[in-house]
Amino acid sequence: MAVWNRRAALKGLLTSTAAVGALGVAGACTPDEKQTEKQTGLKNNIKQSVCRWCFSDLSVEQLCIAAKEMGIRGIDLVGPADWPTLKKYGLDSPMCNGAEINLTDGFNDPRYHAQLQKQYAAMIPRVAEAGYTNLICFSGSRRGMSDATGLENCAKGLQPLLKLAEKHKVVLVMELLNSKIDHKDYQCDHTAWGVALAKKLGSEHFKLLYDIYHMQINEGDVIRTLTEHHNYIAHYHTAGVPGRHELDETQELNYPAIMRAILATGFKGYVAQEFMPTKPDKLASLRQAVQLCDV
Repeated sequence: MAVWNRRAALKGLLTSTAAVGALGVAGACTPDEKQTEKQTGLKNNIKQSVCRWCFSDLSVEQLCIAAKEMGIRGIDLVGPADWPTLKKYGLDSPMCNGAEINLTDGFNDPRYHAQLQKQYAAMIPRVAEAGYTNLICFSGSRRGMSDATGLENCAKGLQPLLKLAEKHKVVLVMELLNSKIDHKDYQCDHTAWGVALAKKLGSEHFKLLYDIYHMQINEGDVIRTLTEHHNYIAHYHTAGVPGRHELDETQELNYPAIMRAILATGFKGYVAQEFMPTKPDKLASLRQAVQLCDV
């Protein structure tokens, strides 16, 4: 793979993208949104973010500069240490992290409840104080437990945190991940299981992160599933299938159709780009994905 020239890539971002038209929607644009539309040509019917870890060879500040130029409105999966940099550039933190242990040791295992409850109880007020809403959480690995047991354990572990989350207007968001390819043994690997947990908890302060890439691998039927269960979904992630790479002609998902389906549900949250670029100009790949999902 060719060496990526960061300076050239960032310089290229100063050129506005071509206008891609406009779509009439209810409600007036804010001044900031109008300015973004003017600079980038984006419709902004769906707010877009980008996951920090996918561009780890850029500093947070460099990623913020690039995101701002593209019309991206937030950076996903950063914690308190990076929030000041996001604020410097007027960017949101649509999916905060920093309270979890890891993806395998989660709320489905009572051994970790005390530690997780302590960490989330400390992080929830910090998220609210910073002006953010969503805080990611994970089920953890099955380790031989049944779906019923894992669901019950997750509910017991999360329930004590919900009053605090409600007080601070924070939403705990559990990510749906595939257990077929990337996260073997992960328990929250089907939408139906996540929805069942949300129904059991019965709180607007617990919802799901529907990762389109992961759910295409584990269950498919993306548009029907997200349409049916949209009330339980707080956030979306993207990536090309197979491979978790660019949203281009090499992958199988029809992202414009998926974005239109998300928009049709009345969704007001964020869709975050979470693919691993393979092309030399990684920021060009990101810009292409942003434009593709701008329906």
